[in-house]
This record gives sequence, C-alpha cells and structure tokens, in this order.
Amino acid sequence: MTGEWNGWKRLPRRCKMSKDYYKVLGVSRNASQEEIKKAYRDLARKYHPDLNPDDKTAKSKFQEVQGAYDVLSDPQKREMYDRYGSSFETMGGGPRPGGPWGGSPGGGFSFEDIDFSQFFGERFGAGGGGSGGFEDVFSQFTQGAGRARKSQAGGRRRGSDLRHEITVPFATAIQGGEVQLSVAHPSGQAETLSVRIPAGIEDGKKIRLRGQGEPAPRGGPAGDLILTVHVAPHPCFRRSGKHLHITLPVTLAEAALGAKVDVPTPQGTVTLKVPPCTSSGAKLRVKARGVPSKDGSGDLIAEIQIVLPKQIDEQTRTAIERWTQQGSENPRAKLRW
Repeated sequence: MTGEWNGWKRLPRRCKMSKDYYKVLGVSRNASQEEIKKAYRDLARKYHPDLNPDDKTAKSKFQEVQGAYDVLSDPQKREMYDRYGSSFETMGGGPRPGGPWGGSPGGGFSFEDIDFSQFFGERFGAGGGGSGGFEDVFSQFTQGAGRARKSQAGGRRRGSDLRHEITVPFATAIQGGEVQLSVAHPSGQAETLSVRIPAGIEDGKKIRLRGQGEPAPRGGPAGDLILTVHVAPHPCFRRSGKHLHITLPVTLAEAALGAKVDVPTPQGTVTLKVPPCTSSGAKLRVKARGVPSKDGSGDLIAEIQIVLPKQIDEQTRTAIERWTQQGSENPRAKLRW
C-alpha cells in the first residue's frame, strides 16, 4: 500500500467564524508543536462524531479543533495569526514561502506578473529563442532557491498543497468507510469533504485528495490536500500488523471443562472452541479473521483470561478445596530470581 488514496467528493462550503485557536486547543500561545499536536489528537478523539453519536455538538466541536490545528501546526500561518490576530483571516493566510519575492499580505509583486520582453526585448521574453537570456538566469535563480516555476510558455504555476490530520475510528480503519472532514482555508472559509478511507489503513498513513489544496494564482491548477490518518484506539481490540488481538474473558468452568464461546470479528461473529484445562494467558488463533489486505487477511488471536465471580457459596468453596487436595501441580514451581 502506497499510503495515498485518490477518492473524494466536495460538500457545500460554509463560512468559518474567527476564533481564538489557542483556546480551542487548550494550549498556551507559546506552546510547542508537540504540545499542539498532542492537544489536537486528544480533542479529535474526544469529539469525533463517530465516537459520539448521541452528542449533537460533537461535530461542530470536532470541526473547530480541525480548523485550529490547521493554522497552528503550520509555522507560517501561526506566525501571521500571532501577528495580526483576527485580521489574519483576511490576509490570505500569511506570506508566500521563499522570502520577499513571493509578495506580502500588504501588497507586493511576483516575477511571474512581469513581462520581461517589455524591458529587455523579445530576446529575453517568454517567447525568445536565444540562450543565456534573462529568463534562463532567473530560472536558475528560482530553482536554486527551491521555487522553480514553469515558464509563461510552459504553463501556469500550481497552487500550494495543504496538510491536515484526521482521526478515524478503529473499525473504520480496519473495514474502510467514509468520514467527513472540515478543512480551514487561510481565506477564512471552512470546507467539508467526504473522504473515503481504504480498508486496512494503518496509523500514520497519508491520503492525497487531488485538487483540494490552495488555489493557484492566475487560474492555475489547485494544489492537493494531504491527510495524515490517525486511528483511534478500540476498547477491546488491538492491532499488530495484519493481525488483531483480543483478550477473551471465560469463566472457571469454561476454562476447566472446555466450551464454545462467541467472539466478534470484523467479518462477523465466530464460535471459538476453548479446550478443557485452558489456563489464563493461553492464545487461540482464528485464521483469516484479522485485518483485510490485498494479499490475504490476517488472523484473530484471542488471549484467554479466566474471570472468577466476586463471591462463591459454601458448597462451591468445599468443592474447590476437595479439588485442590487431589494433587494438583504447584503453578509457581518454576519461579526463580
């Protein structure tokens, strides 16, 4: 799996009100990037709509958290937000990367807006055929600065990519599905997208949404939206590669005498046979009931945990004492320092 998925559909835009992003994330104004990321992950898990189906406010809170993180996780956007406050949203989200040649929020220029043939003649213009002209020199300069652009004859500059993080439920990461994502743009608007999550995606993988980044100047193609996917923990299941692990509670009678117990899996409930005299910690494997993948699903591994009742009656106590007197082995015989 390359970790990139190209599936999306656009939902209606809506305006985003100006907010104190630091208060939304619950961090101080001098918080580090690690503190901001940790606060975002905690709040994303807390307010994710799929994890709070009965909370009608969870969706709006989740979108506020997403919008705040989009600005504060980007050093340039954060600097502009700290400098201009609410005016940040009306200034295009901060300066272009690459220094003074990219223009400024208060006005400026870009070399792309100048027709050099007006100053130096056709030899130096976009259509000039000579070598060693001003355009060649300027191209080398911008490439050396990390900002190479297409020439006027070759096409228009592409918009910048946006980077975002989302947290999806454990079950969605295993089985796949769709989640809604609110993306805050530097223009002050928030856009809601429906993103398709491929089955079996791992924590930290990336999904690319083509054309959902920043619009390009002068009508060029828009950039992409690159999503880093985080997976929320499950209360019962754990993942290890392609395999799923679960702690399976059984009674003393089921462990001692053997039993058939039902176990939930991503592919449906299965009946698992617990052999007689099974101790806590024993692991039972159910093949092809783990994480789905192109080269075959992983397995489900159930670890037995014997659960005793909180109280036992006198008759049961007598039976257990009689049982232990029949010469059972010492379970701590092999313990050593």
